[in-house]
Amino acid sequence: MSEKPPSLPPGAATVEAKLGTLEWKKSPQTHITLRDATEKAPCVELCKDRPCTTVCPAKVYEWHAPEKRILVAYENCIECGACRMLCPFDNIACDWHGGGMGVKYKYG
Repeated sequence: MSEKPPSLPPGAATVEAKLGTLEWKKSPQTHITLRDATEKAPCVELCKDRPCTTVCPAKVYEWHAPEKRILVAYENCIECGACRMLCPFDNIACDWHGGGMGVKYKYG
């Protein structure tokens, strides 16, 4: 049985709604990769908590149980670096965009 997510207070925005307010200049290449994405990867065999799937504020990482692998939606990345800091096996490689690519932050 799956748990129901906690309800948000009235007027609170979801992560998806907040992500919708950002602007991106999309790079032709991904800037996030798993160093080892095989069936013997630490994400599959050793990492039980998978902190990348719970801590990423933009929900870039998702555990896909049927295929026993981490799905990476790099398009959602807000370039905070949390994934690199939290991966206990240093299996996430982030090479930040160059040439004005990536997230465009603004005040307000």
